[in-house]
Amino acid sequence: MKVSEALANRKSVRAFLDRPIPQEVLRSVLERSARAPSGGNLQPWRIYVLSGARQEAFREAIRKRLADNPVPDSPAEYSIYPEKLKAPYRDSRFKVGEDLYGLLGIPREDKAGRMGWFQRNYEFFGAPTSMFCYVDKQMGPPQWSDLGMFLQSVMLLLQEEGIDTCAQECWSLYHQSVRELLGVEEPEWILFCGMSVGYRDGADPVNRLVTDREPLENFATFLE
Repeated sequence: MKVSEALANRKSVRAFLDRPIPQEVLRSVLERSARAPSGGNLQPWRIYVLSGARQEAFREAIRKRLADNPVPDSPAEYSIYPEKLKAPYRDSRFKVGEDLYGLLGIPREDKAGRMGWFQRNYEFFGAPTSMFCYVDKQMGPPQWSDLGMFLQSVMLLLQEEGIDTCAQECWSLYHQSVRELLGVEEPEWILFCGMSVGYRDGADPVNRLVTDREPLENFATFLE
């Protein structure tokens, strides 16, 4: 598969088959992804991978945590979105939500239905494997951008293997719970995101969602 094909095929998949991923594939992908650009070669990413019985135990513990108390852990370690998101960013975020729930047949007034479906994030959408990405809190925006390049490399190399993903910053809302369940002992590490990893369920309507992208002239300026 060409890089251009992997980019075109990659998208956030929200329904997976119950089909395990060979660990040697996961190890190879992560090892090769470490060639991603890294300013000063700091390589700030720290990755935890869950699968099999350990993932199922994690899923069950989070299920209980949310049933007992759905309130996010406090204080938050970072803001997923700016507090007062302005147009056109706000409009894009609103539209993708409406497109998603439209595919699922959950109207805007059905708040409980939408929230219930959103909770599937914390089931990894049925994916057999998950990853969690941490970064040292002393790192700044340049190193956080390195995380993005590393994770994009992971997603593209998995796509090359026929494996899909969904990056999930929503896990940061429960950063303390995740820390305890993973056994992360380093207090200076911040949970950036989780990622669901698995084989796409092509029969599920949610995977028909294709998000819009801005036309080139809206974000690129060519000076000659």
